[in-house]
Amino acid sequence: MTSGTHQYQQDSRNENILININGELFPRSEAKISVFDSGFILGDGVWEGIRLHHGQLAFINQHMRRLYDGAKALDMNIGLSASQLVERIQGTCVANQMLDGVHIRLMVTRGIKSTPYQDPRVTISAATVVIIAEYKSAVEQIDNQGVSLFTSHVRRGYPDVQDPKLNTHSKLNCILACIQATKAHAEEALMLDPHGFVATCNSTHFFIARDGEVWTSSGDYCLDGITRRNVINLCKDNEIKVFERNFTLADVYGADEAFITGTFAGLSAVAQVDGRTIGTGEKPMLARLQQLYMQLLETETQGSK
Repeated sequence: MTSGTHQYQQDSRNENILININGELFPRSEAKISVFDSGFILGDGVWEGIRLHHGQLAFINQHMRRLYDGAKALDMNIGLSASQLVERIQGTCVANQMLDGVHIRLMVTRGIKSTPYQDPRVTISAATVVIIAEYKSAVEQIDNQGVSLFTSHVRRGYPDVQDPKLNTHSKLNCILACIQATKAHAEEALMLDPHGFVATCNSTHFFIARDGEVWTSSGDYCLDGITRRNVINLCKDNEIKVFERNFTLADVYGADEAFITGTFAGLSAVAQVDGRTIGTGEKPMLARLQQLYMQLLETETQGSK
């Protein structure tokens, strides 16, 4: 994989993984879905990225809540209870003999269509549930050196157009932003809201630190990320001033630190935004939050055993 915020270390074990499709396991080369599937035809589905840490699914209750909230908003019946779905994810990891350093992509689509058409009433099957568990560890240089961001002209839209809080398969706006960042030789796109305030990145969430305070967007135009929310709560629990607020690129360029969050890599430094170096290179706030987050992750996965 080329440079990016989800750059990972290649692992030969992924060549022989078993992929779960509707409760049945298939070798990677044989894992297929129908060309009439709603996800393929329309991007009609919801998904989650989940980490397996010490044999436990990290923050799984939060992930399930977001998944089922999204499915309900789309009037989609997953066909399994949350506990049944978690059991299926765990079974997939056990079948692959996985314990640690694993990233899971859980995808649920509306199901198979009788014909390529958007109306949910032409769906003729139960929901399609795919679980792909892979060995994935972030490339260390991303965390240590910091990524570069480029502000895209593609905006995060109003919820009455396409609600940015829904974690759906329809990600074309994020893909376009990612392409623009790539063309600008950056690892990720920074995206603004319709009013010109900082919203989020195309696949991660964005934070800055200024004068001992942590700022992130208002949350009105971004997914309420699991890691994002955990970082906000960690700040509150540890007497770090944190604000979900509107702020502009001028605030970003003058920040002391900037970092991004996500399920895959946790918290990662941002070195540059639009060619401007952020801060002086010192990252005390990020270092503290990374430590607090790792403690939370250990507590979460130990407590779920």
